[in-house]
Amino acid sequence: MILNIKNKFTKELSADVIENDEPRQVVGACFSYVEPKKPSNPSIIHVSKDVAQSVGLTEKDLNSDEFLNVFSGKSVFKETKPYAMCYAGHQFGHWAGQLGDGRAINLFEIENNNVSLMLQLKGAGKTPYSRKGDGFAVLRSSIREHLCSEAMFHLGVPTTRSLALALSGDEVLRDVLYNGNAAYEKGAIVTRVAPSFIRFGNFEIFAAREDDKNLKSLVDYTIKYYYPEISLEGKEKYLAFFETVANKTLKMIVHWQRVGFVHGVMNTDNMSIHGLTIDYGPYGWLEDYNPNWTPNTTDNEHKRYRFGNQSKIAQWNLLQLANALFPLIEEAEPLEKILNDFPIQYEVEYLKMMHDKLGFFSENEKTKESIYLLTENLQLTETDMTIFFRDLSQVKQDDTIETALEKLKDAFYNVEEVKDITKDTWLYWFTQYLSIIKHQGVTDEDRKNAMNRVNPKYVLRNYMAQLAIDEADKGDYKLLNEMYEMLLKPYDEQPEYQKWYAKRPDWARHKVGCSALSCSS
Repeated sequence: MILNIKNKFTKELSADVIENDEPRQVVGACFSYVEPKKPSNPSIIHVSKDVAQSVGLTEKDLNSDEFLNVFSGKSVFKETKPYAMCYAGHQFGHWAGQLGDGRAINLFEIENNNVSLMLQLKGAGKTPYSRKGDGFAVLRSSIREHLCSEAMFHLGVPTTRSLALALSGDEVLRDVLYNGNAAYEKGAIVTRVAPSFIRFGNFEIFAAREDDKNLKSLVDYTIKYYYPEISLEGKEKYLAFFETVANKTLKMIVHWQRVGFVHGVMNTDNMSIHGLTIDYGPYGWLEDYNPNWTPNTTDNEHKRYRFGNQSKIAQWNLLQLANALFPLIEEAEPLEKILNDFPIQYEVEYLKMMHDKLGFFSENEKTKESIYLLTENLQLTETDMTIFFRDLSQVKQDDTIETALEKLKDAFYNVEEVKDITKDTWLYWFTQYLSIIKHQGVTDEDRKNAMNRVNPKYVLRNYMAQLAIDEADKGDYKLLNEMYEMLLKPYDEQPEYQKWYAKRPDWARHKVGCSALSCSS
């Protein structure tokens, strides 16, 4: 393999003076050098050729022993030195202190076609930040991360990518439900790819330790390489950086809401400074439209990270980033202004997104009222979010309100419940909707095409991922491959995959891995 290695992070930022993988508090350093643990019998079970091309890998490379060895952790690529990052974070709203890359090991940075990318193994062994963990990952969580990273990218959602999914050949002990019933599972490793894996928490740890020197070095480094358009100096430079990160974060959250994605664990150590979706743990897509749904069993009581709360949590996390950057700015007011503007701008962007989903080509009080009423209606009875918005594009201007409602019947889990007041409420909404689309001067076909560009037909529902996991656990990867191919074109009709355009089956409603998930991996 020939790769254009450009290890900026380790060359320009401070390293841990100790070089071993023993868990410890790491002070005065951005990272620690650490090598992956050699797997006993690794094998590659899936590769994203799209990501491979972006990295600069050829078809021949993908079939080589070197590719298998490097991206399973069996060997270290020539003239590189793997490392784990040091960072802190707020978890579920509480300060957690030092966290760091507990089961992630950064291999190297490359440059290809003037794009800089960092490649990282997840699940390749212990680091100084593993605390009581072993640094490994299991097949089920690795499949979910590999598939979801690529699904999100092709949905148009800002995200980290996944190059490869490998089995380690070793078994890993995990307690899936944290109920004392630990069992051995197949170990696996995912190769993650992003411009960098710098998080809000990378800045938080230095601010908490009053290490202004390393804080400034890291922020200056981040701006230099990832936000070179910021040409200001002093406090203004750091304010511009914060505002840019806030804007990128806002756009990411709007995309989540557009496709019905719930991250599930929006801790500050899981927030990328690039505005990318990062760390796919207990995530999920809305089945029925339920703003209070969270896919995380740990979050089930308080529902902090529920679908309808994601923008507020993003703002709260940005507050923690603002606190971390404060030593470089020393003025609260301009930071507060950016934070206070966040929900205002979010509402603007959210409404624009909803107008697109509904096929509204202009914004006015009537369209806004229709949007807010719709989000209430969707909760009257269990209604599949993905199917509702996709099938809504089938409604035509000259439909009656009854015909329009009939076209949406497949979105209702129990269509018999759409009666009496519930039905009247829906018919009232369709009266509004038909009035709007009749008077905007756009053909049914143009509106349908526009809607189908933002409303996916296929998303990675939890039960679908679980089916692929169950088969892969038996050594059968056909379903994994099928899911991957389907998710490359989520907005296309793809009649060969029509069976996956369906509501969650009843058997999956409460099945482990199909409804809520734990953080165990």
